[in-house]
Amino acid sequence: MSRTALRICPLCEATCGLTLTVEGTRVTGARGDREDVFSKGFICPKGAAFGAVDGDPDRLRTPLVRRDGELREATWEEAFDAVAAGIRGVVERDGANSVGVVLGNPNVHTMAGALYPPVLLAGLGTRSVFTASTVDQMPKHVSSGLLYGDANAIPVPDLDHTDHLLLLGANPLESNGSLCTAPDFPGKLKALKARGGTLTVVDPRRTRTARLADRHIAIRPGTDALLLAAMAQVLFEEDLVDTGELTPHLQGLGELREAVRDFTPEAVAAACDVDASLTRTLARELAAAPTAAVYGRIGSCTVPHGTLASWLVDVLTILTGNLDRPGGALFPQAATDRTPRPAGPSHGFALGRWHSRVSQHPEAKGELPLSALAEEIDTTTAEGEPIRALVTVAANPVLSAPDGDRLDKALGSLDFMVSVDPYLNETSRHAHVVLPPPPPSQSPHHDFAFNTLAVRNQVRYTRPAVPLEPGRMAETEILARLVLAATGMHGADPSAVDDLVVGQTLGKAVKETHSPVHGRDPQELAALLQGDTGPERRLDMMLRLGPYGDGFGVRPDGLSLTKLLAHPHGIDLGPLTSRLPQPLKTRSGKVELLPGPIADDLPRLREALRQRADGLVLIGRRHLRSNNSWMHNVPALTGGTNRCTLHIHPEDAEDLRLVDGQLVGIKGAGGAVTAPVEITDTVRRGVVSLPHGWGHDRPGTRLRHAAQDPGVNVNQLLDGTLLDPLSGNAVLNGVPVELIASP
Repeated sequence: MSRTALRICPLCEATCGLTLTVEGTRVTGARGDREDVFSKGFICPKGAAFGAVDGDPDRLRTPLVRRDGELREATWEEAFDAVAAGIRGVVERDGANSVGVVLGNPNVHTMAGALYPPVLLAGLGTRSVFTASTVDQMPKHVSSGLLYGDANAIPVPDLDHTDHLLLLGANPLESNGSLCTAPDFPGKLKALKARGGTLTVVDPRRTRTARLADRHIAIRPGTDALLLAAMAQVLFEEDLVDTGELTPHLQGLGELREAVRDFTPEAVAAACDVDASLTRTLARELAAAPTAAVYGRIGSCTVPHGTLASWLVDVLTILTGNLDRPGGALFPQAATDRTPRPAGPSHGFALGRWHSRVSQHPEAKGELPLSALAEEIDTTTAEGEPIRALVTVAANPVLSAPDGDRLDKALGSLDFMVSVDPYLNETSRHAHVVLPPPPPSQSPHHDFAFNTLAVRNQVRYTRPAVPLEPGRMAETEILARLVLAATGMHGADPSAVDDLVVGQTLGKAVKETHSPVHGRDPQELAALLQGDTGPERRLDMMLRLGPYGDGFGVRPDGLSLTKLLAHPHGIDLGPLTSRLPQPLKTRSGKVELLPGPIADDLPRLREALRQRADGLVLIGRRHLRSNNSWMHNVPALTGGTNRCTLHIHPEDAEDLRLVDGQLVGIKGAGGAVTAPVEITDTVRRGVVSLPHGWGHDRPGTRLRHAAQDPGVNVNQLLDGTLLDPLSGNAVLNGVPVELIASP
């Protein structure tokens, strides 16, 4: 007999509410939850395929432990015994930094991934930390840290109210949005146009989003920062700067004017391949709009000047007075945010507090570049021991990092590796222990990270839609036990991890004068926490201490887990509102418009005025029915347009005598791959495009459907040496390649 259950979709950043059809313990259908306070029934193909993703027969069901060179099924006890022995042996012999940790993108899509990795990193004390952020959005974190003093203070466009939206390197009709959590992003863009607003898209490809736009500008890849700097120069030159109510919160306006003086539209025109008059028009339209927002995403982050481009996105919003006001870009306020502190100067944001051992890359936000992982494993220097043990959690860097072949070999040389992953994939196949989490239907869900980026303040929580199957272990318990095993507490009850965090958090809260629990007894507060599990008690604590919380009884109408459970479709907390100066954590207490690291990097941008790549350059692309390398093993989400083909402009194809469907070799600094040609005028001349996340052809994996049409790994074309120096982000777009037609 079938029943229905609610679930928040974990398959992309839109976080849509789903209504699942469940038969026994199997999810047989999924539709949009029309009563969801945020998504209101919207669903995309990934959400509709939730049951197929959840029930993939290739998902691992039991732990694997390597014995005599082969991964074999084992008990949970045997697996964690092996983890404790493997990691602690390396720590005791070579030190904490000899243990690396790699956190993949799916971590931010689960409760467990949000709650436990920070405890693991703190307990290990390692500086060898790598995440998917440095092949994605780290430039935005760094620019926000430098501007606002907080790397996680990222303003998002007020999509529901803006009159003018400028998008760079973003294709939300395919991605559903990123660093801007918005169910039905396509519908919001159509609503913008329906109310008379303007949508401008800057992208080397005529994407689905670009086709919707009022104006599409096919910029030369990698030159977004130059275009944005020229627009800022025009605003100053033509006296169009109007910071309005922001003015008291700004520092460095005069210095900023001088910093962009050289970047005139005429100076950047050749590099960007954008006519100077058009650049001036863009700046004037942005300034003239009643409200406006600028939004840049992965295409403007994964380039040589990604941090500068991310900084200039916010600079334009600030210069036109659109930061922190409705219709512009605002700072969301998530229900689990910390208790808002009084506005004023704070500690600020620092870069380069330590450096990678081999290439001396500076850390950013506590992370080293994922591009440096291979050399940190396979290279010996006088600067300390190489990484000899590795923990990967929901990560597949063999496909997501540059030069996967080198990393593939490096992983095979490790003394010990443990992977928390539902699949035996291109990375986890090297592990000595694989710890498989259950499918998403058997896990609770709350979006800690994405609610801090949401276009409307709201809070939702769903308990598991399906009971945990016998032999499975909850992902929260897996990660709690991993923390204990890796930090010398193997064998302790996993609840000890949650108790430790609760004690530390409440102990700190009662000492903060702005906290609603100031002066109270932390043990008394801990006893008041509600929830059936440790993770639920932690969620209850965060809700009650948060900006909308009940303060443990101080505000009776405030949030708590009990109240949230009484609202299964979520609680609407209202539209985004102006919050400055409270979010600012800079040393000055103001928005610091020209931070030192930014000013020091501007000469490199000036050098780019004289640079122009000859030949073809490569960019990536996204498919609506996939998310990185996650979903190519699900038949319902592959085929059709979701194919690994090389897009090339018809005139470039003619010059190279290529025909549609022909196999072509693609050669870059990191190696070569072969893919079928797809001739299309959706890419501009001089540009070719290959999607990321493919390359499922390595032996030893258990991804049967993906292996039937493996595609090629676009990141193998990169050697890992091209990075944005401020953020350590890999340069994935605008890189030179050579095409070699197959005979």
